[in-house]
Amino acid sequence: MVTVDAVIERDGKILLIKRKNEPFKGDFALPGGFVEYNESAEDAIKREAEEETGLDITIKALLGVYSKPGRDPRGHVVSICYVATAIGEERGGSDAADAAFFTLVEIKKLKLAFDHRDIINEFAVL
Repeated sequence: MVTVDAVIERDGKILLIKRKNEPFKGDFALPGGFVEYNESAEDAIKREAEEETGLDITIKALLGVYSKPGRDPRGHVVSICYVATAIGEERGGSDAADAAFFTLVEIKKLKLAFDHRDIINEFAVL
């Protein structure tokens, strides 16, 4: 299975969603989701960001591809992660109970889903 995620930054903060559904219901995560049939990864992350946060994003770079077995309890999931910026006001959406921007210091105190802490840490050293 292929998913996409995005580190969406604004004013030195990173956008996280609070997951509405399992797995990791109630935990924070990067916006993202599954790539649909006949959809590019770039289109998928733009769609997922809008569905989950209400934001239109501009992709700035590819951060990495994450494929460690066990990173997702639903099966062997490969995630393509982008760095992006956003325009508009964030809100919770389809799979998100809430969406908000956090500093790296604030993120250290949050419970994060999947391997998203590792992804954010990789982004932070760039």
